[in-house]
Amino acid sequence: MTHPRYLLIEFFLIFIVIPVSFAIPYPVGIKAAIALLGLGYIIYVLFRVEKIKLKIKKGIDWKTFWRRTAMGFLGVIVLTTAYVYFFDPENLFNPPRTNPPKYILFLFIYTFLSVWQQEIIYRTFFFKRYETLFSSKSLLIFVNAIVFCLAHIFFRNALVMALTFIGGILFALTYVKFRSTTLVSIEHALYGNWLFTVGMGQMLGFPSME
Repeated sequence: MTHPRYLLIEFFLIFIVIPVSFAIPYPVGIKAAIALLGLGYIIYVLFRVEKIKLKIKKGIDWKTFWRRTAMGFLGVIVLTTAYVYFFDPENLFNPPRTNPPKYILFLFIYTFLSVWQQEIIYRTFFFKRYETLFSSKSLLIFVNAIVFCLAHIFFRNALVMALTFIGGILFALTYVKFRSTTLVSIEHALYGNWLFTVGMGQMLGFPSME
């Protein structure tokens, strides 16, 4: 069993120091190297130390998952559509309108090359390594949302920080309930792809469809 002091240092470096440092101007190449080293360390710990096996969990309550997700997704659709309609109407549903093939391609790229990796790091790894450090499940979920929010600090956008904090809460709740990387990745992909679809993608670093 890993010593709690080591876990605290590990947590501080991976989830606070590195993300915050990415908001500071220094060569992109160095940032990329740090990110790759961090990802390599996380993969090593998950598979060689924690002996995690990434496979679809048996006995998942899909009905409950889809019911919960549909309710949250409906709320996201209403709020974000209203936001773009009133504050940025020219971008409302801009990606699928202007370049459908590129839009569809990006949905696949984002889902399989971004979402899944984020959930491996911020849910699977985070909960496996640090859950025992928290006596309160509510505090665990709150901290998880905070560090997920910090992962997006390099955008330097208050709305992005608010959205990712809320998303972090939702994803953490889903992971705690179902203990499934697959389910939380599906939920994350739905929300992220919707933000791109409705016209809020640029502030999250999504590519232009022009």
